[in-house]
Order: sequence, then C-alpha cells, then structure tokens
Amino acid sequence: MLKLEDFKAAKKRVDEVILPTHLIHSDAFSEECGNDVYIKPENLQKTGAFKIRGAYNKIMKLDDEAKKKGLIASSAGNHAQGVAYAAKKLGVKATICMPAHTPLIKVDATKAHGADVVLYGEAYDEAYEKAVELQKSEGYTFVHPFDDEDVMEGQGTIALEIMEELPDVDYILVPIGGGGLISGIACAAKQINPSVKIVGVEPEGAASALAAVEDDQLVKLSEVSTIADGTAVKQIGETPFEYIKKYVDEIVTVSDYELMEAFLLLVEKHKLIAEGSGILSLAALKKLHCKRKKVVSLISGGNMDVMTISSMINKGLISRGRILTFSVQLQDIPGQLEVVSHLLNECLTLGIHLYFEKDDLENSLHSKSETIHQQIFTRFKTYHYKNKQMSFELRLAQIMYVESMNHKLVIHHDNGDFIERKNLSLFIKEINSSDFIQIHKSFVVNKNYIQEIKAKELILKNSTILPIGRNFKESI
Repeated sequence: MLKLEDFKAAKKRVDEVILPTHLIHSDAFSEECGNDVYIKPENLQKTGAFKIRGAYNKIMKLDDEAKKKGLIASSAGNHAQGVAYAAKKLGVKATICMPAHTPLIKVDATKAHGADVVLYGEAYDEAYEKAVELQKSEGYTFVHPFDDEDVMEGQGTIALEIMEELPDVDYILVPIGGGGLISGIACAAKQINPSVKIVGVEPEGAASALAAVEDDQLVKLSEVSTIADGTAVKQIGETPFEYIKKYVDEIVTVSDYELMEAFLLLVEKHKLIAEGSGILSLAALKKLHCKRKKVVSLISGGNMDVMTISSMINKGLISRGRILTFSVQLQDIPGQLEVVSHLLNECLTLGIHLYFEKDDLENSLHSKSETIHQQIFTRFKTYHYKNKQMSFELRLAQIMYVESMNHKLVIHHDNGDFIERKNLSLFIKEINSSDFIQIHKSFVVNKNYIQEIKAKELILKNSTILPIGRNFKESI
C-alpha cells in the first residue's frame, strides 16, 4: 500500500506540468443538497482532465530502457491525452488504443499531442485487450490507466491539494471508472485525516466497483450503457479494488438523467463545462445522507464536443421540466400531420412550448395521440392553491405528498410546503388524479415519489417515511 510520503514525492513531480485547480464554493449545489459544497475543477487541467497527474508520474519514474521501447496505453480519452502530453514533454514515443466510439474531441486532442491512435472495440475493455496485444508484438512499455500504483500515486496528489485548502472537509466525492483515481485520493486523504468520508460515484449503467464490493470479488459486467463514456468500464482494476475495500466508505450510483441535471446546473451557475464522467460526483450530492457538512465534489474531466454539450443542455432542461419534448411515429399517409397540429394546438392552450421530432415509421400517430395527450396533460396539470394572502397554481407532478392535520392541509411540494384550510377528501376530489393514492386517513401520496413500500410504512425518494393505515393496506 502507498504511503503518504509517496504521494508527497509524486506531488513534486506532477507540479511540473499541472495547473493549480483551487476549490470553488458552490452556492447552487449547496442549496440543492443541504451541505456546504466545494468543487475541485480538474476539468481545467492542461489536458482537460486529472489523468495527466498519474500519467506523468508513471512515465517520470520509468527508467531510460523502458522509455526507449516506446509507450502503449489504452483509454476512453482522458488518460490518452495525459500519456500523450507527458510522452511528448519527455521525448518518448506513445501509441494509444481507444474505443471506436470515443468522442472526436478526445481523439484529435490525443493526436495533437503527438501520439499514434488506434481505434478499436466498443468499450474500454476491448481497447485494453488491443493494447496488450500490441505491447506483446511491438515490445512497448505499458502505461495502465488505473491498475498501476504509480498512476494511482499521481492521482492521489489531488487529495493533498484538497486537504491543504480545506483541512476540515467531511466528505470527498470521487467518480469511479477503473478505480485508480478514487484509490489514490482515498489512500492519501485517509492518511492525512482518517475521519474524512470518501464516497465513490458510478453511473448506473456501469457500476462494476459497486458490484465488486457487494460480491467481495472482481465482477466483469456483461455490458455497460451510460453517457459517462470515460467511466464505461466493465471491470475495475485488481489493485484499485484492494484500495477501495480498505479506504472507500461508500459507493453510490447515478442515472444518466441525474447527470444531465447536474450538467445543466454546473453550466448555468458556474459557467463550467464537464463531461458525463466528470460530473458524477455532482449528480450524487443529493444522495448523501448528511446535512450541513463540508463536501468536496471532484470534477474529473471536461473533454466533450459541442454536439454533446448541446444535447446535454437540452436533456437537462427536459429533465428539470423546463422544456418538453416528445417523438411520435407517423404512417406515410395523408392527414397524419394534421392530427399532430391539432394536438399541438391543444397543448398550446395550456401554455406549453414543445419541440417536435418526426420519425417516419410504420405505426400510426392516431393510435398513440390520446396517450401522448394524456401524458402531456398529466405532467402539466395543476392544483389551484389559495390562502388569505394569495392564490396560484401548483403543478401536481411536483407535489410529493399531502398531509392533513388540525383541519388544515400541508402540501409538500418540490418548491416548499404550502398550508391551506381544506379537508383531505375535498383535495382528492379536486385533483382527480390517478397519480395520487391515499395511504392513511391523514396522508395522500404521489405514486411517482414512492421509493419503497413496507408492511407498515412507505418510504419516499427523499427518504421521508410515512405510515400506512390499516384500512388502506389493500388498496396500496
């Protein structure tokens, strides 16, 4: 296992090439999760990601004979640029194997640093196998992106910077791909302050570290599916796994839509661009089971093309309910677009602006129009709230649950609590929505917010626990 002195020595080496990435306090993300959030923006590094630290540290420690053989590496993009940059700076030839679908911006950037690029396979693991093949046939020196203690040592220098700038940090959130980054950070941070909590974050569609921890052995996923291409790894490294078991306190997963929401907030509030893998730690902030703690979220990288940026912004807006988009399937027969126009006209009467995408497929719009209309109407249906001072509309879709107490209703909404003098049965009658279910004489719940149903209680997605009344068990 690496020692603190190892990380300090690595820090002296990497300081030759890295840019200082000072912590940025985030009011926006702090408000979102109820903690004091700081961002560590490694997306601002020279190569657009943290990977330059581990790559440079590894290559600097190689002897002359190993350097003369030339370097080979496999990467989904950011490690490639780190190796290419370090190799060029140190005058060493480098060849990089990258998945065929790697974003063009990462491929071009790697070539621009002087490396030869071989595109192979659909995921990182296949590119890795190709790199191993070339290493054996050409005699190259392999620079592994994560399963290497010299690389982990370089990545761990991030922890030294965090702990120096914010000594009383309570939580550090770190993205997980192959595991090299979190291993280095966790090991270094825990040796400085054993009480600091290290939380790893994976995409739901590529959670190989979580699978390994749960099974207490390395697990190779059959497939990976996530917009966070830099962490689309089927199996974490053997060495990182040992470090994760020893130093990492928790691993959580986030969905692609949660990534899009975090991306949008980062762009709007901080004017920072980060790739899907880079914002994993920001997307996970709302999943922390703590409040009023000092939290550092590491943005690991920011290499993404403008088309992906545009797509992420649009999908983030959709996910947050700020725009609505839908696709319809049309038969290539006269009159189908007329049906669409009537539907859009009905939507506009609700004050809804829509992006419409036409797919010329064989199914008829007419058969689906009622369903589409109902979905749109349900999403934007409102409840007319009023008290002595004011009245306004509340979106039903954003009401989590309604509580009756002391002849008043407490409407628990995404935007806060609203109190109204009304009985619960009248509220149910007025909303007339199948999305709401009564679970107790005093509680009505939006089914879309339910996380888990137990024998005597119900748990919402925000961790609120509500009782289930004896007379309502069968209906639930």
